[in-house]
Amino acid sequence: MERNVTELMISLGACTAGFVLDFIFGDPSWLYHPVRIIGKGIELGERILRKLFREKHLVLAGAVLWVFIAGVSFLIPLGLLFLAQKLHPGVRFALETFWCFQILAARSLCRESGKVYDRLQEDDLPGARRAVSMIVGRDTESLTGEGVTKAAVETVAENTSDGVTAPLIYMMIGGAPLGFLYKAVNTMDSMLGYKNDRYLYFGRIPAGMDDIFNYIPARITALAMIAAAYLTGLDGRNAWRIYRRDRKKHASPNAAQTESVCAGALRVQLAGDAVYFGKLYKKEFIGDRLRPIEPRDIKRSQRLMYVTALLLLLLCGGMKAALIFL
Repeated sequence: MERNVTELMISLGACTAGFVLDFIFGDPSWLYHPVRIIGKGIELGERILRKLFREKHLVLAGAVLWVFIAGVSFLIPLGLLFLAQKLHPGVRFALETFWCFQILAARSLCRESGKVYDRLQEDDLPGARRAVSMIVGRDTESLTGEGVTKAAVETVAENTSDGVTAPLIYMMIGGAPLGFLYKAVNTMDSMLGYKNDRYLYFGRIPAGMDDIFNYIPARITALAMIAAAYLTGLDGRNAWRIYRRDRKKHASPNAAQTESVCAGALRVQLAGDAVYFGKLYKKEFIGDRLRPIEPRDIKRSQRLMYVTALLLLLLCGGMKAALIFL
């Protein structure tokens, strides 16, 4: 019992320390990120399974890949932390802190969306298009300045959950191993979850599992973001109104949760039609155009993201601490 309490305390401290490190430094560009290793594993597994399974069994092939990648992503960190604990609790704390730091992506999201803001401020539309193409999946070559700004704000809003609060919640529950499991699920969806000829069947299970894993975190994040809108001086009342009205206006059951809150808080209109791989996709608008969107809204969405993440750190950390000590 005492050992379990010690490990839970180490995990709580590591998650909190990792959050602070990400807030200050972000991912070091010189270090090979574990998610890239997961991505390489997905690519290799896809090549192998496409050779082993016939065309009519691609859904099963995608399921096999999901189980393998998710399992390995969870079990390897779990085993290494077990060995680190055997050496010394301090070694485990250092290792888990470093992994939690890598799993969270708040500073990186802020940095990359900030590049879009900088190019827009310099009236460099081609540069802004290139910068936003690094963080969105849509085609960006023909985007206007308003379109670039919308794309950046939407990405910050959606990834507040996918890249920051959802992994934070999972790490608070199960430490870095569960955080890596979540990142594997999210990475498989981003690589395989396309509804095109290549991935319609192979990516069905990875896409569906990502929806499941994000279902509760996305909704918790949306509620925290509404509170953050009040705390940051944005329009919290409108955030709540637009959230209630537009939270289901997306093909994904989760993406519009935070996007609708952000649109309402900023008093702008997001989403709408977008081009992917040269094909136009019709999408509903989210939010009301109470004012034109402007580059400064990228900075406002970043501030909203950070305060939302901090609120959930306090909430989840407090709940975990209560479970440990009460």
